[in-house]
Formats: sequence, structure tokens, C-alpha cells
Amino acid sequence: MTQKNKPIIGRIESIALPELAISELQVRVDTGAKTSSLHVDNIEKKMVKGVHCIQFDIHSDIHNVDTVVQCVAPISDVRNVKSSNGTTEQRYVIRTPVVLGLEKWEIEITLTDRSDMSYLMLFGREAIGSRFLVDPSKVFLGSS
Repeated sequence: MTQKNKPIIGRIESIALPELAISELQVRVDTGAKTSSLHVDNIEKKMVKGVHCIQFDIHSDIHNVDTVVQCVAPISDVRNVKSSNGTTEQRYVIRTPVVLGLEKWEIEITLTDRSDMSYLMLFGREAIGSRFLVDPSKVFLGSS
């Protein structure tokens, strides 16, 4: 696929994470971040039918923090991730489908505390892959 055939997305987009019961989540697109990260609370490791899983809560509506979605997902990995402030943190990694515009594909997401950030999820360059071009001067291009 040549560059001129790729859809363009902006610095802020709205995505869905259907397996996590999230239909509309505003994310900050960040080509400087390798992996995507999602703000979660109450992380708890557990076994589900013999599979190591992680249970966590997501506040999917930034304007209504009382809305909580409890999720369970298999643990894909545990990694040390260096955050933008330079500290290294061990994070659980999950794999889950994402929907942006007409595209649906599976991505890796690290789970962390992003409560001090403006957006609940950072959409990193591995998630973007070669699917899109990013115009940082625009917002919500992929959602239309």
C-alpha cells in the first residue's frame, strides 16, 4: 500500500475496544510511544479456566468517573516500560481488538495508572503500524 492510499488520523481519535465492552474512548495518538497504554484501576491477577488473567476496572467515560467497566483479559506479557517522565514501571500487557473508523485489528495494551494524564489511553506507534498516516494538526479524522 502506498502512502497516498493510507487513511489519515489526527492526534486525538475515538476508538472502540469491543472485547472490553468499550464502544467509544477518546485516545491520544502518540507516534513517539512504542506501545499503547490504558488507564485502569484495581488490577488483580487471577486464574480463569486455567489461564493467567488480569482483572481491572476502566472508567470509560472521562466526564463520568462513576461509570466503571470491570474487565478480565488473559495476560499476554509483563514488561518493564519507561514512561515519558523517565521512570521504569513493570506493567501487564493484554492483547485485544481495536476498532478505528472502518478498521479492526488486534493490538497490545499495557495497563497503568494514567490518572494524571488528559486521556485515558495513549495510542502508540505499534498499534498504528503501517495502517495510517498521522496529521498532528487535526483531531477525529479516523472516526468519521
